[in-house]
Amino acid sequence: MTARIEHLVTSGEFTLDGGSWKVDNNVWLVGDDTEVIVVDPAHDAEAIEAAVAGRHVLAIVCTHGHNDHVNAAPDLAAGTAGPVLLHPDDTELWQYTHPGMRPDGPLEDGQTLTVAGTELTVLHTPGHSPGAVCLYAPALGTVLTGDTLFAGGPGATGRSFSDFPTIIRSIRERLLVLPPDTVVHTGHGDSTTIGAEAPHLEEWIARGH
Repeated sequence: MTARIEHLVTSGEFTLDGGSWKVDNNVWLVGDDTEVIVVDPAHDAEAIEAAVAGRHVLAIVCTHGHNDHVNAAPDLAAGTAGPVLLHPDDTELWQYTHPGMRPDGPLEDGQTLTVAGTELTVLHTPGHSPGAVCLYAPALGTVLTGDTLFAGGPGATGRSFSDFPTIIRSIRERLLVLPPDTVVHTGHGDSTTIGAEAPHLEEWIARGH
């Protein structure tokens, strides 16, 4: 059976630098009726586990270490036995949410995860955070961008551990080179395509945030 992408929205709070904001997060499940990879275990482990519906969880991938993308990871791992994966450069952010705990394994640029016969390639795309990654699935015509690229522009870079020139470089060199019809599934909000976002790069740079 060919892999498919399923979508779940969970709600909670994003907390950093002493502030807290209510957010809705996109949780993505990539797989088939037998096995699945969960991308960004946000807020509600019980709801995510219900969406998994007993399938074998090959990995629980955190696109970056902000609390709203990792806060349900340990509980989901406990309930599904899936290993939690995070880029090592976001270990410090992870520790803010889960002090004394560590992810089960690293994500590295160029690493390939395979689920239901479909390959997802890890693209290290720092900027929103040092260890931010995207997952590119060419067979599905899709890239899962976490908070690196949204419909309408790059992810926020106004808080600790983020950098605007770095996220622009990541988007230009790692994402906008993908085929224009590649669907962009984001960490928050609506999906878009590479072709829809590419013409606006210079506008984002001029805006500077």
